[in-house]
Amino acid sequence: MGGGDPAQIIGHIVRMTVRRISIFPLTGAILFPGMQLPLHIFEPRYRDMVGDSLARDRMIGMVQPKGPGSNERGNPPLFEVGCLGRIGDVEAMDDGRYNIILEGLQRFTILKELEVATTFRQVEAELWEEDEAADALSIAERASLEIESRRFADVQGYAVDWAAVGQLDDYSLVNAIAQIAPFDYAAKQALLEARGLSVRADLIVQLMQFFGRHDGSEDRVTLQ
Repeated sequence: MGGGDPAQIIGHIVRMTVRRISIFPLTGAILFPGMQLPLHIFEPRYRDMVGDSLARDRMIGMVQPKGPGSNERGNPPLFEVGCLGRIGDVEAMDDGRYNIILEGLQRFTILKELEVATTFRQVEAELWEEDEAADALSIAERASLEIESRRFADVQGYAVDWAAVGQLDDYSLVNAIAQIAPFDYAAKQALLEARGLSVRADLIVQLMQFFGRHDGSEDRVTLQ
């Protein structure tokens, strides 16, 4: 499909490239292009996956399971959209575990799960070839995002270096919040699937308003 006509989606040109991806299904763990995700790898099948990835292209796809239940292979079903990452820093431990930093490259859409002999799952997926890094928020959108982020952090009791936040470009700010904000898995998935920086920023504001509601009790909102 890589040679097909590009699809026009919300003002963005998105071309698709098909590739085989080894996947790490993990609920609540979202990776965005341009962001980093630290992971501690201890399950044998995912230790196998990291070892295989390091020996080949250092690539791993992060994707969320949909929830309870299983498919015909006995594995939990997956959301269709994930993000391909490249293993950057890696610490291999004597007992076979790994600490890795996964660097987000491209989002992808799963086409089908492959029949494989490996202990870890593999899929055929279409990579999203897009350039959101060139996008910019309007002054009003940026202000709304920062104001709502401050309110949300205050309600949740988070300490934030707002001076450093103010130095981030729009792309880094939006994707960083989307990746680390403590929303539930469905909200995180919606952010991952949102196409266009302005669309994602608006969704973040809505989610902060929804999840950050505080009724004055001592109980905090539990998001994950």
